[in-house]
Amino acid sequence: MRTLRDVKIGDTVKVAKLTGAGAVKRRIMDMGITRGVEIYVRKVAPLGDPVEITVRGYELSLRKADCEMILVEDEPENTEKNA
Repeated sequence: MRTLRDVKIGDTVKVAKLTGAGAVKRRIMDMGITRGVEIYVRKVAPLGDPVEITVRGYELSLRKADCEMILVEDEPENTEKNA
């Protein structure tokens, strides 16, 4: 499984798990990043910090350290609509 930091610009992923503990994990969850939510990676600064994402319809910037605490999985292709 990869972290949000490994996701390329323009990709949409789904949150699989939040690592970390205490106040840091709570702060990430308060920003709307919870298990199962979709995240779209909009931009990454030249040195990789911060990462700009879209989550739940709003833009958010996260530090690299926070991105490493968010484990993600690729969004599966929606085959139900094509059936």
